[in-house]
Amino acid sequence: MTDTVSDVAAAAKAMMPDVIAHLESLVRIPSVAFPGFDPEPVHRMGQAVVELFEQAGAEGVRLLEVPGGYPCVYADLPGPADSPTVLLYAHYDVQPAPESQGWSSPPFEPTRKEDGRIYGRGAADDTSGLVANYATLRLLGPDRPCRVILLSEGEEETISHLEEFVEANPELFRCDAAVIADIGGQEVGRPGLTTALRGDVACILTVRTLANPVHSGLFGGAAPDAMSAMIRILDTLHDENGDTVIPGVDSGTWNGAAMDEPVYREGSAILPGVDFLGTGSLADRVWMKPSVTVLGMDLPTTAEASNVLLPSVTAKLSMRIMPGSDGDAQLDALMDHLRAQRPWNCVVEVEKVKVGHAFRVDEGHPAIRAALDAMQKAYGREVESIGSGGSIPLVASLKKVAPDAAILLWGAEDTKQSRIHSSDESVDPAEIERMIVTQTLFMREFAAGVEERD
Repeated sequence: MTDTVSDVAAAAKAMMPDVIAHLESLVRIPSVAFPGFDPEPVHRMGQAVVELFEQAGAEGVRLLEVPGGYPCVYADLPGPADSPTVLLYAHYDVQPAPESQGWSSPPFEPTRKEDGRIYGRGAADDTSGLVANYATLRLLGPDRPCRVILLSEGEEETISHLEEFVEANPELFRCDAAVIADIGGQEVGRPGLTTALRGDVACILTVRTLANPVHSGLFGGAAPDAMSAMIRILDTLHDENGDTVIPGVDSGTWNGAAMDEPVYREGSAILPGVDFLGTGSLADRVWMKPSVTVLGMDLPTTAEASNVLLPSVTAKLSMRIMPGSDGDAQLDALMDHLRAQRPWNCVVEVEKVKVGHAFRVDEGHPAIRAALDAMQKAYGREVESIGSGGSIPLVASLKKVAPDAAILLWGAEDTKQSRIHSSDESVDPAEIERMIVTQTLFMREFAAGVEERD
């Protein structure tokens, strides 16, 4: 078993051709778990992940049926007596990749470009996490220093059923630390441990003004159209600065590392000359303040539009909520606000979609200290404590079944260039390599620290 940082780094580097071959093979499987998509590739991907971990030497890897959803890949790998338990998580489903996004290379054909990055849907989110976990297991070998629970989800990108399954089967998922390999630092080579996640709550808003469509020339000017009413309601969600302003919705201030503006500007694809939204520091705005977004709206397309007043319009709204806030209370505040907005006494209906709770890390946990040390050694530079505007609902369920466990949020999905969920998603192989080293060192250090304390 290798012991030094240089030994682990050398072993990870030697393994990278194999790791990349597996990543490219998995990217070719269009495992979109959204309703309406072919389920066959998702099931094929699940089986491919089982085989991936078997090749890493994991015993007893199997697919567990998740009621109402796609199966999860699971294994319980024993470690030395009295050693801690570390859960390694990633997900094997991916976002859709429609042509309308404007990909410059086929999304399900992994493509290495001049910048050295590998492009393809899921290459970063979260195939990079799958192969990092695979390689970590290989480096640890059969004499792993701790018990390992493998968990790979098949519907993280859509409405997941895994949280209910975890909470209904707590004995399968209790651990001392959970490594969530589904996030990343601000840019390649810049280590970041995510210590706070905004939550994500969502609802459906329907506005009705008429019993049926009517001619816009004959009746427009007195009869209200639903789209105009919808616009007025949505305009109440932000102030003139672009801050989300909803009574009862919490807002905070970030006290960790700063969000790097050039990184954010490049990663967010804001057009030249377009202003940022909101007030406060950039880190406040993307990690600690609420932000409400209209994700979609049921409307005629411009090609289908005719001269009629629309009788009803439906929109889906998502709101990111600050770490430390109560997801149910924040969604209630949003829905109450929407119901109170009734321009021209229109009919307003609001329906709950989901609550993804926010999360803050206990930075004093021994596993967090071991993680910071391991990451610093792997990257050779100080680790930033950063937040994330994204949400990982499983975290709240893991904390319910293992309240004393540490949650480690890291990975190879750099903010600056990965473009997760967007066109030309990509990952830097060097970042995967660093994360393999980080995870291997962490598991050894955490296990050794527990042994010393005992």
